Amino acid sequence: MEKATFAGGCFWCMVKPFVEWDGIHKVTSGYMGGAIENPTYEQVKEGNTGHLEVVQIEFDSSIFPYEKLLEIYWMQIDPTDDGGQFHDRGESYKTAIFYHTEEQQKLAEFSKQQLADSGRFKKPIVTQIIEAATFWEAEDYHQDYYKNEEKHYKEDRAISGRDQFIDSHWK
Repeated sequence: MEKATFAGGCFWCMVKPFVEWDGIHKVTSGYMGGAIENPTYEQVKEGNTGHLEVVQIEFDSSIFPYEKLLEIYWMQIDPTDDGGQFHDRGESYKTAIFYHTEEQQKLAEFSKQQLADSGRFKKPIVTQIIEAATFWEAEDYHQDYYKNEEKHYKEDRAISGRDQFIDSHWK
């Protein structure tokens, strides 16, 4: 199994787009990139730890290649927003691709450049590409939130602006 780690704003909204594909074995919500060990949701949400909310994906690249994960990732975020994502604002909600290998770094940088060159967005692509650090799994109640707290997930997603952005930029 390989790992891919993406920050795309609220991790609740970043799980479902990845889970239903052959070759994806697990999608876990968590935190990466900060200075303290084993951070809590409350600490990360305050924005003082340096961590971003992320999803870590365990996948079989012979069935589902990393490039396809990148395609799905870009279509979930506003890559031009450096202040968070949609209604979730602050440092912990910024976007980033955390690479685990040199090949992932190369592919991520290439995909970012392709997106920038496409003219799809009028503003610069600000999503960072960063070497993966320690992954801290989020608390149990954050895992598979879209299934376990379906009503709240749907309500939060509906008011976030994410779906409207995706519809206007990717459909």
